[in-house]
Amino acid sequence: MLFSLAILGLAGAAFAVRPLMMAAPACLAGRWHGCLDTENGVLLMTLAGLPAATLVAWGLTLLRRAAGVASAWRRSLAEVGMVYGTVPFVWITLMPGPGAGIVPGRVNLVPLRDLVTMGPLGIGGNLLIFAALGFFAPLRFAAPASLPRILALGAACSAVVEILQYVLRLDRVSSVDDVLVNAAGAVLFGLASRRWWRAVAEAPQNRPRPVPVPARVRARAD
Repeated sequence: MLFSLAILGLAGAAFAVRPLMMAAPACLAGRWHGCLDTENGVLLMTLAGLPAATLVAWGLTLLRRAAGVASAWRRSLAEVGMVYGTVPFVWITLMPGPGAGIVPGRVNLVPLRDLVTMGPLGIGGNLLIFAALGFFAPLRFAAPASLPRILALGAACSAVVEILQYVLRLDRVSSVDDVLVNAAGAVLFGLASRRWWRAVAEAPQNRPRPVPVPARVRARAD
């Protein structure tokens, strides 16, 4: 059984990596066309840049530890994770289509109309766009450390992206279903990190409060 699972895992990895490697020649040559203007190219460069992102998180951790900041590794990892895990997917979403600048913007405000046409790949991609934001934001900040706030954050960020698609005339459909799926992805990945971000949200409440000094004692001290 373990051998079969290993074979299936390798086959799945090969199936996922093979399309990405098609963009490798253009990326290695430093060409914009075929690399950073394609989904495979952006994903390939994102995977290739993971060591650099890890070094950035490590450097921020060292600086914070030298300054005596508490939870230095958590803060640094969350900041790098939010940015590095969100920007590439937003970049892909804002890629212009073949009719960009020519075709007028299209809007769909009817819920669930586009959802049935997305397919598993489209739904999975939309779930991942703000997944890193939903996972890491509650680890870094106490304010979004609740499911309704993560939902609102994911929906707001997604709405901004959809508005940009329409305003910039990128030959894409600005759909309410994209907002719904993007926000759902943020919540799902927020749930995955909930065991850690609950402690972050409760930390400010657990700090010792200063004991009020009676007025008589202050008067005697004066």
